[in-house]
Amino acid sequence: MYILGLESSCDETSAAVVRMEGGKREICSNIVASQIDVHRLYGGVVPEIASRAHIEAISKITYEALEVAGITLSDVGAIGVTAFPGLIGALLVGVNFAKSLAYANGIPLVAVNHIKGHVSAALLSDAELEPPFLALVVSGGHTSIYKVDSYTDFEEIGSTRDDAVGESFDKVGRVIGMPYPGGAALDKLAYEGDKKAISLPSPAIIGDNLDFSFSGLKTAALNYINMAGQKGEEINRADLAASYTYAVTKAISKKIALALDRTGMKTLVMAGGVAANSHLRKAVGDVCISKKVRFVCPPMNLCGDNAAMIAAAAYYEFERGNFADTSLNASATE
Repeated sequence: MYILGLESSCDETSAAVVRMEGGKREICSNIVASQIDVHRLYGGVVPEIASRAHIEAISKITYEALEVAGITLSDVGAIGVTAFPGLIGALLVGVNFAKSLAYANGIPLVAVNHIKGHVSAALLSDAELEPPFLALVVSGGHTSIYKVDSYTDFEEIGSTRDDAVGESFDKVGRVIGMPYPGGAALDKLAYEGDKKAISLPSPAIIGDNLDFSFSGLKTAALNYINMAGQKGEEINRADLAASYTYAVTKAISKKIALALDRTGMKTLVMAGGVAANSHLRKAVGDVCISKKVRFVCPPMNLCGDNAAMIAAAAYYEFERGNFADTSLNASATE
């Protein structure tokens, strides 16, 4: 069965075709139109500009995805689209395009939760992966731990109480003059610094919980930068990048270890844009080794927003009979 996936929740317009059949999960095409160069001018995503860019790209890349996959719309068994969460204007572009395409061609429509999409990226990269498992979703807008009981049943057991880890990385990177996206630049710079050079607070919430708070860590880093500036001192950007990254990875590792102990899960999936962070991949991987737990993380090209993961998630919703109709609307929240 061929699933056409559409993704437009933030600043990546993507269309993909995935074939799900007989236990096989095959990516036939996965086209991504990135807006990084556009938003780099502003140091971050500008929602209105993102929405307009989605409008300009979505039709073209959809037909490109079909062409690369070697199929036509008549071969598509379902259309899956990210309906929530995300930037509302950006989501509306994808949802309305998907509704029109599905209605005009008599194809079943499936609404997809963006978070489930990220986790489904791991399913595409590991043919043996199946629930139940624990999932850590880390991105620009999310930092959550889920107990995944089935392909469609997710229970959130921990999350950030304020900022997401990806947003905090990007903000600190931008303030110290790193190119957008700041998180990716910080990842590389951290290798050049001393991770214990600067004392920063832990974003792991104290107590018997699986929650985080990245606002305090981010504020502490910004205060350090501002105080140095007021004194006329030049900060060591590499040391700050290393120390900040260390605080993040140590906190996430701590909570993941607790989550594994609490749930007894033998497999951990890490997904989302920040799953591409090399320091975090190693830290979480080390926790899994110490706990004798299987660690699954999608390849770099499937960590960021893409439509292949949305198509995969849509397939399992399709199997459950979770269809949408022309009344489908986008939502900025889950």
